[in-house]
Amino acid sequence: MDQMLHIKDYISNIPDYFKTSQNLPPWELTINLKVIIEKILPKLGSGFKIENGIAIHKSTTIENGVTIKRPFIAMENCHIGANSYFREGVFLDKSVKIGPCSEIKSSIICSQTAIAHLNYIGNSIIGQNVNFEAGSIAANHYNERENKRIWIKHNNKSLDTGVEKFGALVGDNSKIGANGVLSPGTILNKNSIVKRLELVDQQQRNL
Repeated sequence: MDQMLHIKDYISNIPDYFKTSQNLPPWELTINLKVIIEKILPKLGSGFKIENGIAIHKSTTIENGVTIKRPFIAMENCHIGANSYFREGVFLDKSVKIGPCSEIKSSIICSQTAIAHLNYIGNSIIGQNVNFEAGSIAANHYNERENKRIWIKHNNKSLDTGVEKFGALVGDNSKIGANGVLSPGTILNKNSIVKRLELVDQQQRNL
């Protein structure tokens, strides 16, 4: 049985800029996302306004009070709600909606996905046509544990990521209910449903 976790099995059409990087485990991709995005910036076309490592397509709408830290890319027809916060390397694919007061860190959000409002997405890769309802979280760090190393469950096996910060890999067309929490290391297949107020914790560790 193949023990490798392949992003393409969860996301049908990851943005072309990441076609090579998708062969990395998702936690390695998110850790290196700042460097990868910096390399993408010079490849963007004339439809973007690019300044200080931040690229925003001219068709994208940004409301008041948004904070963006480099590097950052927002593709065509995105909508970014008021007072949202982007840090340490974020890529928004086409027609992504980010609601007011959400925070996104070191993550790829694929096309047609909506992150409602008051959400946190950390060190994650979110597929196409995914919906995060209000207050839902993709957590990236086990603050409460002495041993913070993140393990994932894949093919009924426990895999050590070797990192202390990784959020989630969420497959296409998944729905995350309001105030749902994806614990660090969550892997969701395509078309997954997380109920409102549900906690998903798939981590298995050899203690």
